Amino acid sequence: MDQQGAASAHPSPATASSSHHHHLDSDSSDLASPSTLSGSTAQLTLDKGPNSSSSSDGDEKDGDTLWADDDEDGQRDVDSGFAASYELQDLRGEGYAPSGRRRLSESTAASFQLYTPDEEQAVVRKFDRRLVLFLSICYMLSFIDRSSMLCPFHRRSPSRTRLPLSLNSEDWLTRRDVDIGNARIAGMENDLQTRPPRAGLYEWSLSSFYISYIAFEWMSLLWRVIPAHVYVSLIVLSWGVIASLQAVATSYPVLIFLRTLLGIGEAAFTGVPFFLSFFFKRSELAYRTAMFIAAAPLATTFSSSLAWLILKIGEAGPIAPWRLLFLVEGFPSVVIAVIAWSVVPDSPQTARYLTARERKVAHLRLRHEKGQSRNPSKHAPESRLKVVLSVLLDPKAWLTAVMFFLTNMAYSSLPVFLPMILKEMGHTALESQALSAPPYLIAFVAVLATAHLSDKLGARSPFVVTHALASTAGYLALALARPLQLGPLLRYLAVYPAAVGFFNVVVLVVAWNVNNQPSEGRRGGGFALMQVVGQCGPLVGTRLYPKGDEPYFEPGMWTCAGAMAGVALMALVLRLYLARLNGRMDDGEGGGEEAQGLVGSAGIEGRRSRGRFRYML
Repeated sequence: MDQQGAASAHPSPATASSSHHHHLDSDSSDLASPSTLSGSTAQLTLDKGPNSSSSSDGDEKDGDTLWADDDEDGQRDVDSGFAASYELQDLRGEGYAPSGRRRLSESTAASFQLYTPDEEQAVVRKFDRRLVLFLSICYMLSFIDRSSMLCPFHRRSPSRTRLPLSLNSEDWLTRRDVDIGNARIAGMENDLQTRPPRAGLYEWSLSSFYISYIAFEWMSLLWRVIPAHVYVSLIVLSWGVIASLQAVATSYPVLIFLRTLLGIGEAAFTGVPFFLSFFFKRSELAYRTAMFIAAAPLATTFSSSLAWLILKIGEAGPIAPWRLLFLVEGFPSVVIAVIAWSVVPDSPQTARYLTARERKVAHLRLRHEKGQSRNPSKHAPESRLKVVLSVLLDPKAWLTAVMFFLTNMAYSSLPVFLPMILKEMGHTALESQALSAPPYLIAFVAVLATAHLSDKLGARSPFVVTHALASTAGYLALALARPLQLGPLLRYLAVYPAAVGFFNVVVLVVAWNVNNQPSEGRRGGGFALMQVVGQCGPLVGTRLYPKGDEPYFEPGMWTCAGAMAGVALMALVLRLYLARLNGRMDDGEGGGEEAQGLVGSAGIEGRRSRGRFRYML
């Protein structure tokens, strides 16, 4: 190459700077116009530099190839994240290649990125502050609304013994040694009980929520169908209104009906991690899922104290304290529902708090992942029947679903057993309430830290196995407390690894499930399957501690230890299975590295295939 050719091959810094943010359809004289490119597939070749042995006829085997495809709005994007200031060739004979050949060395490629890392981080931070934080607040309100029925506070009566602020499951579900005058939930039992009294109605008011909650988990699929700002507003408004209407219930059958409706409304909200996958990369999803789910342990640290305060205020008011509790804890959700209409975007391109440039960056940064999940030979979407069948026959979807079930089964044990430990330590009611908060608070911090590290390393299974085994160790210590003669303090300390363990496993399993489906349709189907199977766990877990097993509840502790050990084992099996699938793709594609945008040059299909979806281990 002569000096004149070399100069043309390597543009000046000024030229590079001017092309810095060019989109393929930009009005640059060096690029084809958008109308010319519409409906075509363009191939872009990046020269390795002056030392490359490029043939005179432009043989592509010495260069890297970039691909540009039509996006949803008819514009053209480059999957790799580089602008189209490279050589543009006409693969379909449509004659849109610019005159002359323009090649850039690899060293100057960075000057032609579609967006800078700073721009990308600015977009991610805005989504974290505006979208993820808002949805976390919604989930916290949801958790508080559904927990109102489990509030273990009772109205004080001069003729009755004051009950502790925290009770075990038998205290708030089937405690028979407490006189009926000592009303459940601050007098609700007396106000709602039928005449003559019928046993089991309170238990049914609890179970009815979970029955509908499980039966309507399929509503998580609607996040892709209904505009998000409409869906979130309706969901939050429904549970806020229904939670408040519990205050005017006149009988247990009415309350059971309202709790059933509440379960339907909250079931749809479990699809938030699936919704977040529309805004964040696979490598970013675990931390955002953690920010969302961590609202549950955070709410647990203060929800009981908040309920106690509301009930104390209600004792001097004109209405029953339990009715005031439902009103106060349900009303904020109604307010949040109104705000959600303008805060929640339907997609990255409709986020009002992003500038026009930031919306474009939000779209472009996800283009590569969309390209990975597409079939390179055809862009036609899969049929719904094919998606459903593929999910139902997918071993990895079932593995994550069963892992979620086992984790939820173990999760339901801690709120039951922790109050009993504190009660045996001889603390007062307020001291017991204070001591019940630290495990959840530490779990909240640990969940965020673990998810951040998991995203940074791009791995799920090592953290799932580690935390599942830690939770197993905690439950084993509780199960062996009697033969080992462990004191109340050691039993209390054993709660920490159990709590930190299963909260982390829940977050990571949810993110892992969403990560390892290659298309949006399959992500939604796999997520719905996981929720339907996994949410059956609490139905089993809450029945692991019959009254006859107190105070150590050894059978229940052994069961939970076995469940978490099973999660660790299944995580290892899933990792091996996914590694095998990746190995098959490596053998078929001739390369083991995960594509990052630049693809190979061994034929068109070879170029595209190396950018395909890869399973996260």
